[in-house]
Amino acid sequence: MDTPPGRALREALSGWPELLAAAAWNSDERRLRAPLRLLAAVLVLVVVGTVAARVAGALAAPGRLLAPLLLVAELETALRALSAVAGAVAVAVTAWVVAAGVDRRWLADYGLAGGHEWWREAAFGTALGTVLMTLVFLAEVALGWVVVTGLFSADGGPVLVLAVVYLVTFVGVSVSEELLVRGMLLTNLAEGLAGLGPLSGRAGTAVAVVLSSLLFGALHAGNPNATPVSTTVISLAGVWLALGYVLTGELAIPLGAHLGWNYTQGVVYGYPVSGIRLPVSFVATEQSGPAVVTGGAFGPEAGLVGVTALLAGMAGTAWWVLQRGGRLDVDPDVWTPDLRWRGRRR
Repeated sequence: MDTPPGRALREALSGWPELLAAAAWNSDERRLRAPLRLLAAVLVLVVVGTVAARVAGALAAPGRLLAPLLLVAELETALRALSAVAGAVAVAVTAWVVAAGVDRRWLADYGLAGGHEWWREAAFGTALGTVLMTLVFLAEVALGWVVVTGLFSADGGPVLVLAVVYLVTFVGVSVSEELLVRGMLLTNLAEGLAGLGPLSGRAGTAVAVVLSSLLFGALHAGNPNATPVSTTVISLAGVWLALGYVLTGELAIPLGAHLGWNYTQGVVYGYPVSGIRLPVSFVATEQSGPAVVTGGAFGPEAGLVGVTALLAGMAGTAWWVLQRGGRLDVDPDVWTPDLRWRGRRR
């Protein structure tokens, strides 16, 4: 006989499958909710990254792809370049798989629209990163904290070859980090947070910028000579790079800025790049000065000079957006998905 307590329990439990399904699946967008999409992206990245690492390891064997590089560069340099390229390929493949199969969006929705204007903004970003690091160098020279001791220094290979190898390396690093942290993570966080409780699209994007930037800093916390200060400043760099994305809806500016900053910092002026000192520099220097300002062994990204440059970078990014006729406002495309089943919007 069906008792009132038993009937009440069944009625209370009867709605749980629907609630669980609604928590996991967005029926309006016909795809998983943002947390599950991000989890799926991590799983895809692990699988693709493992495959890419094994392929890169096989290519690194003597007599294969790495052999020509070993004729002109040391093993560590060659492996670093191969690892950066493999990482970029892994992230790009992951983005393509996740975009089509999990996010159900177009790959361009991660800020990769391409086209003449896109490349123009990438060129600006590269120039901005280069100018900022040049200003850091000139300021430290003027203060006597950097003394130029020579030109075109290299250890382990010809300067030109090493410069090209590290150009490839930093292109790979820029592509993998920007597409992963800004393109995929920030976008999905912004979409998931927009409309959550009191959060508007803009507020959700702001929170996504903070969260993705903190992760960006944490990803560099294990670098040589890293400190809590360097992790904090790298997080601020994440905010600068995210600014170019959220104001334009494209990764062009952050991709270029990331490349210009790293390459000029390490290869041109010989600073450590996030704690890693390179075996090549166009300008050979001796460095001194207070570490709290210069960043010490980690490089400018751990000092006040780096913070100043990053703030100037934010101002420069805002100036560019205004000059191109834009507004200092979050691009709605960042939190509004361009879903495949709705047809291409762009």
